[in-house]
Amino acid sequence: MSTKPKLKRFNTEVLQKYQIYNGIFMNLPFDTISKTVALLPLFFETCKYGFQAGNNPTEIVDTFFKKYQARRSPQSQINLLFRFIQYIERQVVLFDAVEDASFSTVNNMDGIGSLRSLKENAQAENKKELLQEYLEHFKVRIVLTAHPTQFYPGAVLGIITDLAEAVKVDNLQEINSLLAQLGKTPFFKDRKPTPYDEAINLVWYLKNVFYHSFGNIYDYAQQNIFDDREIENPILNIGFWPGGDRDGNPFVTPEITSSVAKKLKESIVKKYIKDVKYLRRRLTFKGIRERIIDLNHRLHNILLKVDNQLPLEEFIQELKTIRTLLIANHQSLYVDKVTSLINKTTLFGYHFASLDIRQDSRVHDAMFRALVGELIANGSDLFPENFFDLNLEAQLQYLSEVKGPISDIELKDELAIDIVNTIKVMKSIQDENGEIACNRYIISNNQTTLNVLQLFAMLRVVAFHDGLTADVVPLFETVPDLENAPQVMEDLYTNSNYRDHLKARGNRQTIMLGFSDGTKDGGYLMANWAIFKAKEALTTLSRQYDIDVIFFDGRGGPPARGGGKTHQFYSSLGPTIEDKEIQLTIQGQTISSNFGTLDSSQYNMEQLISSGISNRLNYKNKEMSAENKVVMNHLADLSYQAYVDFKKHPKFLSYLQNMSTLKYYAKTNIGSRPSKRGKSTELVFSDLRAIPFVGSWTQLKQNVPGFFGVGTALKVYEDNGEFEKVQKLYNESKFFNALISNSMMSLTKSFFDLTKYMSEDEDYGDFWNLIFEEYKTSKRLILKLSGFETLMENEPVGKASIEVRESIVLPLLTIQQYALRKIQELEKAEIKDEAQLEIFSKMVTRAMFGNINASRNSA
Repeated sequence: MSTKPKLKRFNTEVLQKYQIYNGIFMNLPFDTISKTVALLPLFFETCKYGFQAGNNPTEIVDTFFKKYQARRSPQSQINLLFRFIQYIERQVVLFDAVEDASFSTVNNMDGIGSLRSLKENAQAENKKELLQEYLEHFKVRIVLTAHPTQFYPGAVLGIITDLAEAVKVDNLQEINSLLAQLGKTPFFKDRKPTPYDEAINLVWYLKNVFYHSFGNIYDYAQQNIFDDREIENPILNIGFWPGGDRDGNPFVTPEITSSVAKKLKESIVKKYIKDVKYLRRRLTFKGIRERIIDLNHRLHNILLKVDNQLPLEEFIQELKTIRTLLIANHQSLYVDKVTSLINKTTLFGYHFASLDIRQDSRVHDAMFRALVGELIANGSDLFPENFFDLNLEAQLQYLSEVKGPISDIELKDELAIDIVNTIKVMKSIQDENGEIACNRYIISNNQTTLNVLQLFAMLRVVAFHDGLTADVVPLFETVPDLENAPQVMEDLYTNSNYRDHLKARGNRQTIMLGFSDGTKDGGYLMANWAIFKAKEALTTLSRQYDIDVIFFDGRGGPPARGGGKTHQFYSSLGPTIEDKEIQLTIQGQTISSNFGTLDSSQYNMEQLISSGISNRLNYKNKEMSAENKVVMNHLADLSYQAYVDFKKHPKFLSYLQNMSTLKYYAKTNIGSRPSKRGKSTELVFSDLRAIPFVGSWTQLKQNVPGFFGVGTALKVYEDNGEFEKVQKLYNESKFFNALISNSMMSLTKSFFDLTKYMSEDEDYGDFWNLIFEEYKTSKRLILKLSGFETLMENEPVGKASIEVRESIVLPLLTIQQYALRKIQELEKAEIKDEAQLEIFSKMVTRAMFGNINASRNSA
């Protein structure tokens, strides 16, 4: 039987099932639900045709009530709008669950980009040994962050998972019960989560998804690619930021970091105990059963914190001994299960995930000055009294040489105490859970060599005086910092003491690039091109000094935050960029959408492995030609200038403040971090965090950071009669092709009819029109460039999914804009009605949840 095309599979397995199960809501046991269900389709039609007719959100809502609910009191109308919001939120959850359930049917789990496909292609081309060789050195690390781009509380995530399982087997009774449970479960949080809460939420994914999917991938590689022999390389690992990421988060303390590390160890040991219990029921053979019982007992001792615990090395060795006995004496019964557990110990150790520490360079500078000041004041001879009077070169040399330990001085400065305790916690986590458990310290906003060596010195002075068993990872974010990165790294590579440290770490240097602020500050094209150029320069430099450079990419969810189609991005990198490892951040809805289920996690991890390996097997992508680089560089410069001019517009900040949902992000209680960096009551661009910044454009359905400047840049080539140069770049460069593809997604998810009323606003009409013109120019020229008639026509399933989700939330967006306009009217009134302001502010905030959760297709 032939397999249906992917879009047909999507329509059958996702769209039709969603429509069927959505009907079950009609039977939910709530008094108000039937009225809501009956009225919502009418409201949706009113929204759809209202926008087509050019009506604004206020006119649409008023028309609906006048036409269908004329007798409702104002209070009853508001109540109905809130019920619409609640219902639509749950429709989004249902669609998530149906998509999750059908993932393996819609996506070919053994198709292009899978390990099976990689293996079969290698065999067909007699490259299996070459594939083995690459996999013995290649790694993929995904790093889970707590950045709040996902609004689902833990309880709702659990329901989505159970609902997906019920949908898979068409268990109508279970689906009905779960939808009823969903109807009763709150979607919003009364208080902000603590960093520990955020860690616990992500540990759920480690236990329920990654433990199994990573194990499956590694087992497959060992059995089918390495023909059952041991792999000397774990291939996959997980980084973890909740509880370790201090950047802008005063609530992350050394105590929190320690608690998270303990939770990670406890969680992985419990998973091992469960697997050992299974083996205990199966391996009832003489000479083996006793060994299994002993393992079980000693693993429990770890949790109980009593004597006779089981060291990791001994655990692995004992499992290998049991496997040998099974092969020799018991016809290899259950050998695959024992091997699978050995593989998991290779992947997860006693750490489960590697906890990264991260802090801003400016904070480090203050901490360093506080610490050195206290040491000098207390008579320590670690630093000379005139240290801060030395010239920069002398300071750098001294910082690279100084070692501890610091004496037992009673520190008084809070900053000095914090950095000392943080570094001590790093060392204690390594002692308890293994070095890999906490062996990276990331310096965000890294600008200079001094930023790196200040931390390098503090680490060695405080706790690592016998040898630094941790990597110092500079994070270059802004466009100027990316341009300056090669000089910083050359200073470090030519410093003999830092070079000795790298030698002890296997001559490997991890460098983090990008993250969300790059796009916020530099615009879409320039942010991505600046990273590409920095990678090329850093690759050349590192190869020159015989250093294996590892690039760690800060990739947010949507393209506007550095994300987009991740596999496409990595497969587009050419031979001028080092690619022995892929490391990237995964956050918010990207975790749940791309890695939230066993199927999606396994599929997307295999795609990442394949995107890194297949280039090598197929002689890599060609290097971008000099001619194309000139065009790419010019496009980036043009778009950068357009974006910078846009940011300097006198209405830019006040538009975000007054016309978007920016100021409501702090009220959502979705993340532990403050919603902005500085303490100023005035809105300052540099204080804006990328998530509320990008999220506010998303809520407006304008998606500015994902396209602004692209159209302007392309138009210069069109106006000069040189558009064929850009088309040549598009056709020959997979990198540029991937950028345009991601920008296409941002345009697809824009809907300017929603805010068209702003074009007539006395204060912001011209500014809105400026954005809309750039949107139209970008859309027109991207279609011309790609040869498409419609956006994303080469990705029909992704486009269909976006269309369904946008359709579900259209009433939600309308209600939100209606509420924002009501707030504007109320604030202009001579006497402010505080009660009404509070109601409509709550309406805006509540509508944000479903809008963000629906934007799943962004990774």
